[in-house]
Amino acid sequence: MKKIIAISFMFIFAVTTIMAQSAAEIKFDKLTHNFGTFSENTPVQKCTFTFTNTGNAPLVINQAVASCGCTVPEYTKSPVAPGQSGKITITYNGKGKFPGHFKKSITIRTNAATSMVRLYVEGDMLEAK
Repeated sequence: MKKIIAISFMFIFAVTTIMAQSAAEIKFDKLTHNFGTFSENTPVQKCTFTFTNTGNAPLVINQAVASCGCTVPEYTKSPVAPGQSGKITITYNGKGKFPGHFKKSITIRTNAATSMVRLYVEGDMLEAK
């Protein structure tokens, strides 16, 4: 009876270890983008964040949520295979916003071992003359 229990525990441990090793992992090229200085006459600014799945399982982005309605994220919807890359494009629209410095965050939720990552965009919008 003791042998059966010991073998069962070893089997459960082995399966758990194997499952823990096959997880997706997300790595971004950068976590912050600075638009620099731009005019209120051209309030729409875009940037792209590139990420790579450095894990051993397909990576899925479940959600990308911006801290403000003026910032819109668009992202790769299909699963990203291990070793492959994907993109998240951020569009900031400062129309109707007060000129000056801004910093917005975009929260990315995935199935990766680190399930939440926060990206930032910032810049200075100058008043139109």
